Amino acid sequence: MTFSLVLMGLSIHVLLWEKLPDWGTWFNTLVARLPAPLVYLYTAWRCPYCFGFWIALLLQQLTGIYTLPELSSLTATFGAIGTVLSMSLDALATALLIMVGSLALKALALPAIKGHELTMAFKTGLSETQAKSSQEHTHDNA
Repeated sequence: MTFSLVLMGLSIHVLLWEKLPDWGTWFNTLVARLPAPLVYLYTAWRCPYCFGFWIALLLQQLTGIYTLPELSSLTATFGAIGTVLSMSLDALATALLIMVGSLALKALALPAIKGHELTMAFKTGLSETQAKSSQEHTHDNA
């Protein structure tokens, strides 16, 4: 099993649906100007499983990589039907792993964000305490 397609697909999913929409208005404006069927696909493919299936098929064609390389032997056994079958089964498996990866990233994000917020609050409180202490010390010396 190789995770190349999964990593590429998950990276593209995160970029398109979680990062680019927050990088200013240019991306959202671009999406809004697309033809209606493409806008529908953009909104419908937010699901990492659905997107994962189609991106896996595209990436298989572009790279020749399979998540489950053993499936490529179906072509030799069943010809063209084997190719369609192997690509579809591999895309389904890849999509499942992309979905699991997306869920894992979201599960890790909440504690990480909360930890960062608590750290920043602690540092802010510490800085305020030190500043107050410094002011009191200066005031006492005067």
